[in-house]
Amino acid sequence: MKFLKIETFINDSQIQVVTLSRPEVKNAFHPEMISEITETFKKLSVQKELKLVVLKGEGTSFCAGADLNWMKLMVNYSYEQNIQDSENLWDMFESIKNCSVPVVGVLHGAVFGGALGLAACCDYVIAEEKTSYCFSEVKLGLAPAVISSFVLRKVADGFARAMMLSAEVFNTSAALRMGLVHNSISNFETWTIEIKKFSVNGLEAMKATKKLLNQISEGLSWSEQKKRTTHVISERRVSVEAQERLKKFISRE
Repeated sequence: MKFLKIETFINDSQIQVVTLSRPEVKNAFHPEMISEITETFKKLSVQKELKLVVLKGEGTSFCAGADLNWMKLMVNYSYEQNIQDSENLWDMFESIKNCSVPVVGVLHGAVFGGALGLAACCDYVIAEEKTSYCFSEVKLGLAPAVISSFVLRKVADGFARAMMLSAEVFNTSAALRMGLVHNSISNFETWTIEIKKFSVNGLEAMKATKKLLNQISEGLSWSEQKKRTTHVISERRVSVEAQERLKKFISRE
């Protein structure tokens, strides 16, 4: 891996930690890094025993968005080149969103521009209190276009619209109110404690839940939701995982 570090979480092979590793540029991404992130999440998604993926950044920040040198090259791209470039960016976000297991984002430092797309694709987000956020695109004459579809899955239009059009810097408290962040920590090093809440959950149950939620959010009709949700709970009830866990739970009563 050139731009990522993949590690096992505290000797738990069912949890993998993906670390953005370009600390010298605050983990800003460029085409090669985008490709590496996409392929990494696609590979992780098919690992049968995997329970959880953690996405974090090395150094002083989670991610500062797009790399400046890459942005300089964009100035000379043709429309067709920009389309391909943007589609690759979409594929990166989608690979995280569609990862078969829950993805937990751990944020600190700066989370600017496209980095907010990464955060929005995570299922659960932990952030240090002092983290700074900004949809900075309009300041550069651009638009937060590719990330908008992913951000609006989590953040209400009223919140997202204000921040995307103003490009103002906001803090973790605001990110919590928006629904972009789910838990705030005062000490960044304590993020590992938060991960353990997922380790006690059923592997297949979390996979089935994430898949169902993605399907519903992507526009199933009401009748399709009835069919899909009733099938999922029925499949879970007769599964080996649920049978074993329910028996243990009932035996404690």
